[in-house]
Amino acid sequence: MYERFKYHLLMHFIIFIWGFTGILGKLILLPPTVIVWYRVIIATVGLFFVMKIMKIPLKLDRSKDSWKLLLVGFFVSMHWVTFYMSISLSTASLGILCLSTATLHVTWLEPLIMKRKFSWIEFVLGLVVVYGIYFVSSDFDSRQYKALGLGLLSALFAALFSVCNAKLAQTINTARISFYELLIGIGILSVMLLFTGKMNADLFVMRWEDFAWLLFLGIVCTTFAFVVIINIVKRLGAFTVSLSINLEPVYTILLAIVILNENELLGKKFYIGSVIIIVVVIANAIIKYWLKARALKRAAKKMS
Repeated sequence: MYERFKYHLLMHFIIFIWGFTGILGKLILLPPTVIVWYRVIIATVGLFFVMKIMKIPLKLDRSKDSWKLLLVGFFVSMHWVTFYMSISLSTASLGILCLSTATLHVTWLEPLIMKRKFSWIEFVLGLVVVYGIYFVSSDFDSRQYKALGLGLLSALFAALFSVCNAKLAQTINTARISFYELLIGIGILSVMLLFTGKMNADLFVMRWEDFAWLLFLGIVCTTFAFVVIINIVKRLGAFTVSLSINLEPVYTILLAIVILNENELLGKKFYIGSVIIIVVVIANAIIKYWLKARALKRAAKKMS
């Protein structure tokens, strides 16, 4: 019992760390694309050493998986870029709230990619989330609407790489998937910086605080969190972890209030809408688990 409690605490510590990634979008005074470029470089190097220590081979077993990893690497890069662009235009709270809608995008992506049956229950929950977004944005200005659009686009990219990764994980080691996606992200972001004229000496000019936060973002929030969460999933189960991850927006909003004083920038409507969205996202995970458990019981009865 103590062992499970210890892993629950560790899991929430990791989710708390992930909740901090949105705050870093405000604390690091660099353009969003530059932040993500440094993040993927640091995380790739960190994961490379982890894989060497754990003796996980880098070579892909099937060359045909390369283009799939290329596509998902693009999704990961665009997810992070649009996420930090959203935060730079508005608040960390808005960026992470939009990101929480990724779970609902999975509703229509899984039937297409994983060939799962479409769920009308999840579709209805998605409509409630749309209402929550409408409630949150009812008194936004044009700049915040742009941030909202980028945040929702980030959620779509997050859902795409999440579902695609689930498909890839059926045949490829999880660490290897992440390593190649991060490596591809370096290439994609380098091309973006080159074409936008930002690949120059100014790219390496930053405050010491920015450098320290980038190391924290790349090593702790990405590499360390990834390795630890894999171990936690093995101990507590995928459902417990996926359900708990839905608390990330709560942690981010609380951190934003304490560190960035965002409660002074956001009104009551934002927090009411936030509660609606977070409750629906958690309810969606619980309903999924209940339906899966019921299906397993039916299958067991047929076999007996």
